Amino acid sequence: MAKASHLSAGAFEVSVEAGNRGDAVWLDEDGRPRRTGTVWTASAHIITAVIGSGVLSLAWAIAQLGWVAGPAVMLLFAGVIYYTSTLLAECYRSGDPVAGKRNYTYMDAVRASLGGAKVKLCGVIQYANLFGVAIGYTIAASISMLAIKRADCFHVKGHKNACRSSSNPYMILFGVVEIVFSQIPDFDQIWWLSIVAAVMSFTYSTIGLSLGIVQTVANGGFKGSRTGISIGAGVTSTQKIWRSLQAFGDIAFAYSYSIVLIEIQDTIKAPPPSEAKVMKKATMVSVATTTVFYMLCGCMGYAAFGDAAPDNLLTGFGFYEPFWLLDIANVAIVVHLVGAYQVFCQPLFAFVEKWAAATWPDSRFIARELKLGPFALSVFRLTWRTAFVCLTTVVAMLLPFFGDVVGLLGAVSFWPLTVYFPVEIYIVQRRVRRGSTRWICLQMLSAACLVVSIAAAAGSIADVIDALKVYRPFSG
Repeated sequence: MAKASHLSAGAFEVSVEAGNRGDAVWLDEDGRPRRTGTVWTASAHIITAVIGSGVLSLAWAIAQLGWVAGPAVMLLFAGVIYYTSTLLAECYRSGDPVAGKRNYTYMDAVRASLGGAKVKLCGVIQYANLFGVAIGYTIAASISMLAIKRADCFHVKGHKNACRSSSNPYMILFGVVEIVFSQIPDFDQIWWLSIVAAVMSFTYSTIGLSLGIVQTVANGGFKGSRTGISIGAGVTSTQKIWRSLQAFGDIAFAYSYSIVLIEIQDTIKAPPPSEAKVMKKATMVSVATTTVFYMLCGCMGYAAFGDAAPDNLLTGFGFYEPFWLLDIANVAIVVHLVGAYQVFCQPLFAFVEKWAAATWPDSRFIARELKLGPFALSVFRLTWRTAFVCLTTVVAMLLPFFGDVVGLLGAVSFWPLTVYFPVEIYIVQRRVRRGSTRWICLQMLSAACLVVSIAAAAGSIADVIDALKVYRPFSG
């Protein structure tokens, strides 16, 4: 195999060769260990990737937009994500949907259809976004761990006590756990982590929803307004605009999973039915499930707190009691984020490792491995993945603005990765005629989403600049 094909060989290639020496019955047609994924494991992977920390900022996002625009924008994003995901699912195989050549990664799909500079552009955006997501999840996990300590403190010392504490030790603890889990070599081998993480996401979302309902009942009705947060008390008209735009970014981030869709599809067992059909079903199940949860959590959070909705529903201390229930919810968030971090980072890990193996094929430092249960320990993997986790942890300690980071990540990655590349790949793969009605509609969708992305990024950058004015590094 040539160097180039080594490089693009895919994010989830099994690292140890032992499986390849067995009977051909254990291999798929491409010579790789037989894939065993189903619509349910794919749905679990998607839900793990999607229902992340983003769900907790949705009440704040709806508060910026109001009862009319908030739910409407959420449904709009759900529709766009579902549609573009089905386009991307059809591009897993080049040519024939059953027997065509497999594309193992998002970048492979871009390379097969678009080629040239677009492959490099896609790689830079995708892997920079995965790096950013790792930072965002580290911040979110540390905030939830800190919230457990603060909830217990408020319970003992009363709500008036500041109960201040640094989030830095918790970021370091999360980093240590991720270093351990990062040694699992392949995505196919962490299906159990995804299922645990998906269960955890439902746990904390349900708790957040329940607390929102209880608070709304206690208030005697729904808070909030049709147009969202009012200009006046501490909010200028400019801030209202920036925050409304940032809310778009938050909602986009809450649905972001296109960057790992092809990699998830590569875990699905060989046809029949085709991987694209299974993936479309998994996409429908997971986007529908996610949207119901998002609407309920976001809307009930806004109903409970109105304009005062915090940017993280379970850690912003809209709720103080029952403290033990808040603790359970925050533990569930942390466990979920441990799994979600791996779902997003495994493609980046694998890409660097394939590149290193292709560049230095005779290096013992890169090739030598020791198998211990689900872990395949190699000096290179241990060194590189540990360094990556350490770097994301340090950057997270420098930038602990959860809401702003989430909004910026969602805004920057939404258009290129979720809309532009899937649309362009689909047009090439399905030979959509330039100037046809379908081509024009796809380009209009892409252009509209680009405008939304730019506007949301501007809103988030404005908020990050405001936060940086009063922030001291590592003060956590």
